[in-house]
Amino acid sequence: MKTLLRDKANFDILEGFLSAVLHQDVTIIEILESESNVLDIDQKLNRVDILIQDQKQRYVIIEIQNCHVTAYLERILFGVSKIIVDNVKAGNDYRQISKVVSISILYFNLGLGEDYVFYGNTEFRGLHDNKPLIFRRQRADKKFEKLKSQEIFPEYYLINVERFADEMETDLDEWIYLFKHAALPPKCHAKNLESVGEKLNLLKMNSEERHRYDLYLMAMVNEQDAVETALNKGLQKGLEQGLEQGREEGLQEGREEGREEGQISGKLEVAKEMQKSVRG
Repeated sequence: MKTLLRDKANFDILEGFLSAVLHQDVTIIEILESESNVLDIDQKLNRVDILIQDQKQRYVIIEIQNCHVTAYLERILFGVSKIIVDNVKAGNDYRQISKVVSISILYFNLGLGEDYVFYGNTEFRGLHDNKPLIFRRQRADKKFEKLKSQEIFPEYYLINVERFADEMETDLDEWIYLFKHAALPPKCHAKNLESVGEKLNLLKMNSEERHRYDLYLMAMVNEQDAVETALNKGLQKGLEQGLEQGREEGLQEGREEGREEGQISGKLEVAKEMQKSVRG
């Protein structure tokens, strides 16, 4: 699943998955480099599998873990904080801080609970009336806008794959089925999920099967190229023959028309001469 999601050629897969998690259409701008690509597995900053920036300029962290990690909550907190700090330049207005969304795909049970998807954010509420605190902020056009803390502070999603009972009611459930079984669910309705099937089969191949598949694709390309080449040659030959035939038919028709016109002209001249003789 890491290979599938990290490949830049699979933007459609990432967009489909994120749209299911965030309940809105997402367009990925780029997959940014992160410390997870370093070789030193003991490096402290090795905390991000995938770092994405979407069309709203939000940073989205997707981390996949298949074994229990000590102090995992602190780990994702550190990762989010590091992203925020790394992407704020000295002297910049704090209002330019991008929102960060952390999504953890976990193949182990983190904590106690019966659900398989957990969501967390930061919200300020009144200690006595339990009402949310609404912030007012001046925009660049001098107008004020209302904000909630959730629009600024990071959001967290914890997906416990092993707890999923294969009962699919939402688009996200279909993606979790994919993460759990490395296979498509019986019926696919989620955005871009069907395009995963061929790529999954490709990833499951061993080196020999992959080699044969690559040869098959090359043969298909070569065959298609040969067909297109033959078609183009046939069209070119047909065009040339058509032009030649048209030229010959045009010349023949011109000769016949010229002959007919010559005969008519000759007959008119004879008639004129006869009229002159009669008058004379």
